[in-house]
Amino acid sequence: MSSNGGFTLIELILVTVIIGILSGMVTLTFAGRAEEARIKAAKGDIMSYNSAIELYALDHNGKYPKSLEDLTNGDRKYVRDVKPDPWKNTYIYECPGSIHRDSYDVYSAGADGIKGNADDVTELSDD
Repeated sequence: MSSNGGFTLIELILVTVIIGILSGMVTLTFAGRAEEARIKAAKGDIMSYNSAIELYALDHNGKYPKSLEDLTNGDRKYVRDVKPDPWKNTYIYECPGSIHRDSYDVYSAGADGIKGNADDVTELSDD
């Protein structure tokens, strides 16, 4: 501080640079976390849909629903509503499934919204 009680220009620049460096470090630390959180949320949704589908099958003599929307219809609602995946795309439900040919598949096409490539999210996807 100078003798008149104020800060010098050098001191203000130094504080600004330090704040900039710290905010840059925080940004780099959390930059990849948003995508990880979306993937984990999608996996959680898929696991919930899988549980609801199995309950539906138990109540309907082993028959799987024709679509995820069937889980919200009828006397018993197995899910409150069918929501989009974290990337605002619809979850993909296939019965019979292309992965599980004797049952069904539920998955997200991931960030790009195109099914069948590396960013698809299933309950078994790597983090």
